[in-house]
Amino acid sequence: MNIKRWIARREKNWQRLNSLLQQVEKKGLPSLNADEIRELAGLYRSISADLARAKTHKVGQILIEDLQRLTNRSYTQIYQGARHQEWKAIIDFYKWGFPEIVQKTFIYSLIATVIFLLGGIIAWWYAWRDPVFISVSIPQHLISKVRDDGELWFGSILGIEPLASSNIMINNIGVALKAVGGGITAGIFTIYILIFNGLHIGAIATLVGQNNLAYPFWAFVFPHGSLELPAIFLAGGAGLLIGRGLLFPGKYNRVDALKIYANQAIQLVFGIVPMLFIAGIIEGFFSPSLLIPDSLKYLTGISIFAGFVFYCNNKKSPKNFDG
Repeated sequence: MNIKRWIARREKNWQRLNSLLQQVEKKGLPSLNADEIRELAGLYRSISADLARAKTHKVGQILIEDLQRLTNRSYTQIYQGARHQEWKAIIDFYKWGFPEIVQKTFIYSLIATVIFLLGGIIAWWYAWRDPVFISVSIPQHLISKVRDDGELWFGSILGIEPLASSNIMINNIGVALKAVGGGITAGIFTIYILIFNGLHIGAIATLVGQNNLAYPFWAFVFPHGSLELPAIFLAGGAGLLIGRGLLFPGKYNRVDALKIYANQAIQLVFGIVPMLFIAGIIEGFFSPSLLIPDSLKYLTGISIFAGFVFYCNNKKSPKNFDG
């Protein structure tokens, strides 16, 4: 290999790469346009090959060290920059993307909410008229605790808050994922999950109401329920979206419709999981606490729900719009 000729031929690429790296190091990877980013990646691969060739042919220690530094700088900017972009995309999703998909799919979440509430109303109606309904809807030990002892069962969480919180998170995420996955049954299993949970909540609410424990019960529910219940409704909406793609593809063929609606459902899931994580922490540590007045729990729940509604109505301003 003619070293001087090889250096003369390759030197322009090295200089170009150095110029791009200087721009990225000063202004960041977003300062490059799409073509320049592709060029940067191509030059990085090319210079990596040049470094290997330089070491093989022992072209000189100084040149090898220069190429090594150039390669290291390229690796740092390309891969760290990519990670930075990934984090930026995640932040942008929770800042703008999740509220947008909630607004876009609101009708499905509303239908899921109505189905859940319908289950609750049915349970309430039957439970007041037929005591047997409560006995088949709620575990017997909870019924005994409320009717015989005149107490709620939330004290069992006290002293094991971390374990209880993690179990609550796992359970709630499992319910949400079942509601979403139920979409593949054309939404039938999703509807079942919503009605079943509505019946369960309705029966419990009736039981505590019959035994004058409604106020402390809802004081317990409000703080974490302000996120947990909307998350379940959104999960139900996601399942109904998938069912819509299967049953009513509209102007799309069934495969394309399923891809479109499943993609929307997945975006909802990405937002639902953190909601249930936070709700699990609140339910494990805040909601059952005997040190916190019930009035403050109500206020906290209402404030969290109001904040969530405000967040879901968040819209990306035109000056920040990049799509």
